[in-house]
Amino acid sequence: MEYRIEDLAHHSGATVRTIRAYQDRGLLPRPERRGRSNVYGDAHLARLRQIADLLDRGYTLASIKELLEAWDAGRGLGGVLGLAAEVDGPWTDEKADRITRTELDAAFGGTPDEAAVADAIALGVLEPIPGREGEFLVPSPQELSVAVELYAAGVPLPAISGHLRELRGQVEHIASRFLEFTTEHVFARYLGHHPPTETDAAEAADLVRRLRPLAQQSVDAELARAMRLFATQHLRRHLDPVEAPRQSNEPQYVALPASTMRAVQALVGEHNAAAFIAAAAEREVQTRTLDALTTNQHEAGQVAQMPPIA
Repeated sequence: MEYRIEDLAHHSGATVRTIRAYQDRGLLPRPERRGRSNVYGDAHLARLRQIADLLDRGYTLASIKELLEAWDAGRGLGGVLGLAAEVDGPWTDEKADRITRTELDAAFGGTPDEAAVADAIALGVLEPIPGREGEFLVPSPQELSVAVELYAAGVPLPAISGHLRELRGQVEHIASRFLEFTTEHVFARYLGHHPPTETDAAEAADLVRRLRPLAQQSVDAELARAMRLFATQHLRRHLDPVEAPRQSNEPQYVALPASTMRAVQALVGEHNAAAFIAAAAEREVQTRTLDALTTNQHEAGQVAQMPPIA
């Protein structure tokens, strides 16, 4: 097939302006010149579809150019695309489900709560289905089921949403650290080339497939250990209120805004961020303690100087 640039834009879904920009950046071969016309072929259409696919996978145009240059030099894209498909694939066996607004209201006591539904949509617990009024996609039925059980147990919906936000921030930190850890110790040797060779990409994809369950297994094991430890302490404290509360030496964790963490990491580096935050908090506590002692001493001096009451 032969195309004018307008026809190529129509078949590829790209705009004429985008096609010309790709040509200028070396992502798309120049068309064949025939008289006063530029003629494009099926190779141009295939290349535009490759670029669109890679953009959908999150690659930048600079990275795409490297990949396509490797392709043109005889190094296949199959391994790289296989690695991308493995990473982009589902990280859970859970299947999405659907729920109607009537079913949703019934699951949460039968009383419609517009604010709670809006909050669930903002959190991604529910996703409106275009063209299906009053019907939602549920990406994680297990997550929604937990919310239903907590609500039935007496937990207010705003508290459930707040807990999910806090939990999500902590879990995202765990996921980020796991990826950094595996990249440093496992995948660095496969990703040293830009783009990676066909063999390295295929081996990395196989490793992703093998390591995929390890993150969840690690979190499950540690969560079980922590729940057993803290549940026992809570139960003992509530069953024996006379017993003095014990001071725990276990580290305590708090969720910080992502912007705060990025600012700290930019200031002291990623590996020093935790130590910096701990030191800053400790310094603040010490400063406030000194201020309190000074204030108390000042007030005590004022009391001592007051004249006796006649």
